[in-house]
This record gives sequence, structure tokens and C-alpha cells, in this order.
Amino acid sequence: MPDKNLQILMENPFPKSTSVADRIRLLMNVVGQNDVLAIIINADPDAMASAMALKRIFWRKARKINIYHTNIIKRDDNLAMINLLKLDQRHIRKMNQEEVTKFALVDSQPSHGELLGKYEYDIIIDHHPFIEQSKAMFMDIKEEYGATSTILTEYLRAAGIKPSPRLATALFYGIKTDTDNFVRESALNDINAFRYLYQFINTNNIKKIESSEITRKTLESYKKAMGSYIFFKDRVFIPMGVVDNPDTLVLIADFFIKMADVTWSVAAGISGKKLIIIFRNAGFRYDAGKLVNRLFGEYGSAGGHKSAARAEIPLANIEKEVPDGVDFTPFITAKLRSI
Repeated sequence: MPDKNLQILMENPFPKSTSVADRIRLLMNVVGQNDVLAIIINADPDAMASAMALKRIFWRKARKINIYHTNIIKRDDNLAMINLLKLDQRHIRKMNQEEVTKFALVDSQPSHGELLGKYEYDIIIDHHPFIEQSKAMFMDIKEEYGATSTILTEYLRAAGIKPSPRLATALFYGIKTDTDNFVRESALNDINAFRYLYQFINTNNIKKIESSEITRKTLESYKKAMGSYIFFKDRVFIPMGVVDNPDTLVLIADFFIKMADVTWSVAAGISGKKLIIIFRNAGFRYDAGKLVNRLFGEYGSAGGHKSAARAEIPLANIEKEVPDGVDFTPFITAKLRSI
């Protein structure tokens, strides 16, 4: 295998003028028959579907391909997707790094998380805003797309690969969730991919996955949110205290942004030793990703899209602002009032 240090790393994504056919041709050259490929994700529907598609593209091309997720998957709809579509993936702690010869990262970039940043990637495919520190032999980042699943669907079509019903359903659901049924920013490419995949999907599985989103446990979270929200101007802030699952904050932020007189929905909670803050933006005056980075970037990782963003802040970094490590409400509300 060629020494990675002697291979050229891309420091910028492909220009828009590079055709999908050229991208898939270059992608196929990255992995060889003797390679063991590890596809790493922060698991959500878009990431899991994209990893499935990349694995299918390299089927019979690589010696071995495994998908590894860095997060603990607790959301019931995500678990339903894994079970119904029989997704083959495992936690990163089960990876034998010594046997891996190539690393791929989909629907994220290395600086999006501590565990994601531990590896040198040969492949990065993502739809989040490009971060200058990202480098790989093959790097395709389309921040104008609503989902990474769209990029992988275009690869499949360019490679002449017809997706199985299982793969098509995963990609379809990945686009559906990441664009929030095309309410969030998306491109014509997302719509075209969505329409293409529809002919192959299992609609019953889509319904079963979606119906798994609300359970008795999530109802308790909604009940707690109803008793803690804070309104000021067109913004609603929902402090959730300590949460067992950070994905609960996503559900809460998505729920409150549906209110007619709300432009910003912000849900926050402590998970482990981190303060997690989820932003949703229903307007166009601000870019949520840029705003979150401006407000909280100095304390930890922060960024995202125009309408959806996230900050993860180690509690150790805000000891002055949150001295008791529990009551983060004054810290966040002061930031929100400055918008």
C-alpha cells in the first residue's frame, strides 16, 4: 500500500464544476482490493444512510468494510431505522485500528467532534459548511445540499448502481429528515434524489420509523419542556437541565420552532461533562451556524447550517460563567439577548 504521507491531500473541496462522473472515478481510486476501510459517522439517519451507500459503492472493491459510530444511539426512531433496515454498524470502541488501512468520514468533518478528530481521513464527504482544517485524499463537501445522502445518491447513479429497497429507503429517509421535509435549506439536487429514490423505497418501513419518534419517554421530555420554556421577543429558550440523551434536545428544539410567532428555538441541557445547545432558525435574518459559532465558538465546538446548528461546550471551559456546573440558564439567555 502506498505511504499515505506521499499521497496528495486535498485542502479544499472539489469545485462545483467537477462532474459527478469525475468525482466517482477519483473516489474509486482511493480504495484498493487489499484495503480495510473504516467508515466513521456520528450516527443519525443521514449519516447512517450515507455510510451504507459508500459501503455499497466499494462492495467487491475493498477487502473489508465496516461502519463505526462515535455516539451512543438512543433515539427510538434511529433505533427503529437500524432494526427495520438491518443496518450493520458498531461502536467505534470495537474498531481494531491496527487492521484499518483507509478511513472515511461521511456527514461530518474531523473538527465536529473529539472522537472524529482522532483519525487521518482518506475520504471526507459532507454537506456541512467547509472547515479549513479538513483534509483528505478525496474531499467532497457540498454545503449547498440539504443532505449528504443526496451526494451519495448521485454517486450511485453515476456508478450505475441501482439501490436495493433497503438502501433506497435509508437514503430517502436521510434526505427527508435532514431537510425536514424540505422546510430547511435544500437544493434542487435534493429534490431530484428524493424523487429518484422513491421508486425503490419500502414506504411501510418509512412509516414505522417515523411513528417510533414519540414514546412514553419522549412525552416526559415534552412535559418537562412545557414547564421550563422562556420567551423573549421572537425567541424561545428551553433549558432542560441534565439529559440522558442529547438527541432529546433536538426533538424539543424542532417542536418549538413550529410555533407561529417563534423565529428562534434554542434547547439546552447537560449531557455527561458537556453543555449541549441546539439552535433552530425559522427566519432568514441570521445564519444559525455562524451565529452559534460567534456566541459559543470560544468555549467549544459550534457551527451548523443557516436553519440548524449545535454547540458542545465542556463544562470545564465555562466554570466562570456556570460556577455550579448546573444552572446554565443565565449564561445562555445573556447570549441570546445579545442577538
